[in-house]
Amino acid sequence: MPYYADDSTLEVTPGNVIAWNQEETVRTLPHPDAQEIALDQVLSALADPIRRRIVTQLAGGHDDQACIAFDLPVTKSTSTHHFRVLREAGVITQRYRGTAILNCLRDEDLDARFPGLLGAVLAAETEPSGAPAGDS
Repeated sequence: MPYYADDSTLEVTPGNVIAWNQEETVRTLPHPDAQEIALDQVLSALADPIRRRIVTQLAGGHDDQACIAFDLPVTKSTSTHHFRVLREAGVITQRYRGTAILNCLRDEDLDARFPGLLGAVLAAETEPSGAPAGDS
């Protein structure tokens, strides 16, 4: 049974708090602060090709893309897992707009924390041969 910690948060499950802004009735999801983004978690999140595909689409498109905008070769529950891993690692932010969850790449936070990392991953991901950039 969920309990209410105060007037602005509802604890859904242990360790998973969804905050409610009562003035705007906006649900938010937990994200690490920029200084809390850990290299191991980012690298682990980016090790999966489906998650790299999500990041590549976010980098090449506009901000705030809904989860439904991604044509992923996995089930809905599996894609939800991939988005959650990216959010918890600090690679993306997610926010609700109505019933849709909008995703945005945290490129500025990642570049400030790990200069060049995201650019290198994106460059390698867009190489047509699959070989790392710079190899002939």
